[in-house]
Amino acid sequence: MIRRDTPICFLYPSSQCPCVSVGSVIPFHTTNVSFVYISREDTMLCNEGFGRSPRGNASRLIGRAATAFSALALAATISVANATPVTGAAHRVDPAADSSQEDQHVRSGKGSGKGSQSIAQEAVRYAESKIGAPYRWGAAGPDAFDCSGLVQWSYRQVGVTLKRTTYDQATQGKPVSRSQLRPGDLVFFYSGPSHVALYVGDNQIIHAPGSGKTVQIVSMSGHYEENFNSARRVV
Repeated sequence: MIRRDTPICFLYPSSQCPCVSVGSVIPFHTTNVSFVYISREDTMLCNEGFGRSPRGNASRLIGRAATAFSALALAATISVANATPVTGAAHRVDPAADSSQEDQHVRSGKGSGKGSQSIAQEAVRYAESKIGAPYRWGAAGPDAFDCSGLVQWSYRQVGVTLKRTTYDQATQGKPVSRSQLRPGDLVFFYSGPSHVALYVGDNQIIHAPGSGKTVQIVSMSGHYEENFNSARRVV
């Protein structure tokens, strides 16, 4: 049975769920009610979106989720065994898994030699080619991006597969200290973490900063220095 604390994003119609475009959304249907269940990782992404959306929009989305929880009691019981997931729904790995397991989702054959640095620098060049592209929450290119979407898209162009959310990307590759950053490293900010960028070099990052802004290169000094969370090297 589905537990009451399973994250519910939205109540029927599921096609309007704000998380559908993110991926790994699995609808479960009963006779008269359709619920959309999403993973805890996607819930994190939704929360990130709430934080960057106008308060009114966030309140409406949260209200819909609350409605779904209330309707769960009326639906009584829902059998996962009888539910049919959406074809092609993405597999999610436990974010608590250790880095050796997470590395399986990064390009095979990655290492620490010159070839790996070249791959990382090429990913940075792809990101730089999108300077000026608009930020859009849930977008992963090629014309608009959110922060993790830009990172994922840039590495995809050089054959490296990264996960979709900031929360997931923070588990991939291996940790790197602030002083050892090199171009192509993933740099994370705030608690969670809730924002990701690519290190460019010379104490600069490229990122999709937020609603109303565009992909840009900025200094890691000041605000970003103060809110630095961690960094990962994926090639």
